[in-house]
Amino acid sequence: MLDALTNGGESLPVSAGIFLVAAVVVWRAGTRLAGYADRFASATGLSGAVVGLLVLGGVTSLPEVATSATAALSGAASLAVNNLIGGVSLQLAVLAVIDIAIGRQALSSQVPRLDVLAFAAMNVVLLAVVAGAVAAGDVALFGSWIGVGPVLVLLAYGGCLLAAREVGRGATWRPVGPEGRLAVVDDEDGEWSEESPARLGWLIAASGAVILVAGYLLTRSGEALAEQTGLGEGFFGAVFLAGATSLPELSSAIAAVRLNRPQLAIGDILGGNMFNLSLLFVVDALYRDGPVLAEVGAFSTVAAVLGALLSAVFIIGLVERRDRTVLRMGYDSAAVLLLYLGGLAVLFRLSGATDAAQP
Repeated sequence: MLDALTNGGESLPVSAGIFLVAAVVVWRAGTRLAGYADRFASATGLSGAVVGLLVLGGVTSLPEVATSATAALSGAASLAVNNLIGGVSLQLAVLAVIDIAIGRQALSSQVPRLDVLAFAAMNVVLLAVVAGAVAAGDVALFGSWIGVGPVLVLLAYGGCLLAAREVGRGATWRPVGPEGRLAVVDDEDGEWSEESPARLGWLIAASGAVILVAGYLLTRSGEALAEQTGLGEGFFGAVFLAGATSLPELSSAIAAVRLNRPQLAIGDILGGNMFNLSLLFVVDALYRDGPVLAEVGAFSTVAAVLGALLSAVFIIGLVERRDRTVLRMGYDSAAVLLLYLGGLAVLFRLSGATDAAQP
């Protein structure tokens, strides 16, 4: 059946059914994962932001691993790249949706740690490298098929991880509200848990395995839907497939907020974004027809710039820290949703122009 999906041998309802079932499985696994990660943070003494970046961010990105790797192996360069880049903007929009869901305070006003602010800035750095590589036109490195752009992104990602460790160690920034008092109580002051970190690690790994398998099914059915619906690989990958593979981040982030761990939720989203962008190197290594970023163009550039813009808006919210809400969300979240919807309109138009230009 999977081969039939890839070759377009199944009907649209069958492809859509497999896509939806896999999405539900990913959602449920992501919800459980947040609870395991929260208990892991308590058992190890790590901050929620760090666990979100290193644990949740990596595990919830497994569908993107399966999706983009499979697409690259099948020669679908646009689908592989735009799933990763488009997922960044969509996951930032997810933060705005979570802000609506909690409804009590602006989400960004509840995060006092400097490392979360640094993670958002690191996303801007990585996205700028990606946008520059696509806009300039990537070239192969030392006669291989791997492009310079993904190598630079991977190096920048490694540098960001090292910087994140240093920021977490020396986070002395103390945010205050308008009256000079601490704006929020740090959510890292919970009780120490004696639960076995090893056992929790196995539970996290098991959830990750479920997410990986379901993510693979999302990939295969998503490729079929891109062809059967006529939406094209670029737009479908950047919006619908990126949305489905972002379900672990959405479900785990909502669960983290319900556990009163907003830093775990934001660390999950930002960490997942950084990890996804680093996967461009894997995609480039698997795509043997030349530098993969040379196969994409204005659509991917705009998608990367949109992600950087949304990250910058959240940085402003984290710095400004005013607990002002509109329609149950902070001003920064409202701005992110409006910019994201406007960006989708631009991307849809670019997708149509790209399809029309192809022979």
